[in-house]
Amino acid sequence: MPKKEALGTKIYVLDTNILLHEPLAFLSFKENDVVVPMTVLEELDYIKDSKKDVARDARVSIRAMEDLLHDATPEQMVDGVSMLGLGAGATAPTGSLSIFVDHGLPVDKHVFTSNENDNRIINSALHLQAECAPRQVVLVTKDINMRLKAKGAGLALVEDYRTDQMVSDIKYLSKGYHKFNDEFWNVVKSVDSRTEGRDTIHTIERKVLPDAYVNEFLIDEVGKFAGIVESVNEHHLEVLDLGYERLMGRRAWGITPKNIAQAMSLHSLLDPHIDLVILTGPAGSGKTLLALAAALEMVVEKNMYDKIIVTRSTPEIAESIGFLPGTEEEKMAPWLAAITDSLEVLHKHDENVKGSMSYIMEKANIQFKSVNFMRGRSIQNAIVILDESQNLTASQLKTIITRCGEGTKLICSGNLAQIDSNYLSAVTSGLTYLVEKFKNFSGSATINLDGVVRSRLAEFAEEQL
Repeated sequence: MPKKEALGTKIYVLDTNILLHEPLAFLSFKENDVVVPMTVLEELDYIKDSKKDVARDARVSIRAMEDLLHDATPEQMVDGVSMLGLGAGATAPTGSLSIFVDHGLPVDKHVFTSNENDNRIINSALHLQAECAPRQVVLVTKDINMRLKAKGAGLALVEDYRTDQMVSDIKYLSKGYHKFNDEFWNVVKSVDSRTEGRDTIHTIERKVLPDAYVNEFLIDEVGKFAGIVESVNEHHLEVLDLGYERLMGRRAWGITPKNIAQAMSLHSLLDPHIDLVILTGPAGSGKTLLALAAALEMVVEKNMYDKIIVTRSTPEIAESIGFLPGTEEEKMAPWLAAITDSLEVLHKHDENVKGSMSYIMEKANIQFKSVNFMRGRSIQNAIVILDESQNLTASQLKTIITRCGEGTKLICSGNLAQIDSNYLSAVTSGLTYLVEKFKNFSGSATINLDGVVRSRLAEFAEEQL
């Protein structure tokens, strides 16, 4: 049990899902003490040998705790082992990590008598709250129902794990563009414009848009101005004038944008200087179709890249693609039907649609790959389309992004309203993390497509259901 010194610090009791979500989460509590109940270690032990994708995270967490505790005596493990020196900077931990033997709690100390794992963890937190008073004890879990049960049982402090959350609410997530309510030139009073070749660049005062970042689009309500932030310094912004009508006139593989969000997306997708394009938005907003059209344009028409690699994550794929006969691409094909559907739309006016699709898939060297087999690869001079990326964690996305070698462009698309993972929410999704972390990177662009263009039925369903 943590020592009763340092009354100003808290004791954080971690649930299993915290260590599965972020294996090194126990290092994130600065000067406070961290307690891991024995039940949590048992759950991690069970999960580490499973075929689930989180098995790796369980093993990483167990190894990290073992590295800290391997020289400790049983008494020291119960009292707490200092985490001093395990991190760097202002967030480095200075508290202790201890293991709480919840199996040894007397029956009369149990608030919950049923032997479920969640109940045993809550019992541990309640016991520590009583024994370590006046120090505050906080149960940290991502399980909403467990938080309700713990509060109902008398635990004063119960929290979600928010250390890794870049935004408190999804409504604050960057959209990738700023829309002025008035005409742009009515807002901008002072401007210095210059021409470089065919481009016009406006230098405006930073106070017009204090939070601007590179590759953020600027548009106005009346549809007369469209530009993109080229550079940012302390006092000024340099904005490339894209021209509203020119932007709406962009074309790729026979398709043109249906709204300004699609136009901005197409501009980013076709820009060779942007290595990462993140497309967010509801179902039917055109994310996959735009990504595929731009990829085909750049691979087949412009010969800028050698191939197109398409991958996505589903809970089933993350665990295994199975052992039955069939190649990796054949097994992935049903999960990547969204790509073949989009390919069919792009060639629906051809005389022989199936023939055109087969020819283009071979010509563009389109490959369907499983996320499982991306680790360890180095992908050169290709376009990688990562569909349904809202179901990936930040560490899984990092694995894929770090595979991208020289001359590779990565397109991530996803709908944060459709998360299938048990361990993720809209604010903890890897896609949200990616949007905020890469916001200030000059080689990336984010666009939120907020209009449903699939059909009036899909649009009505998105708004009303």
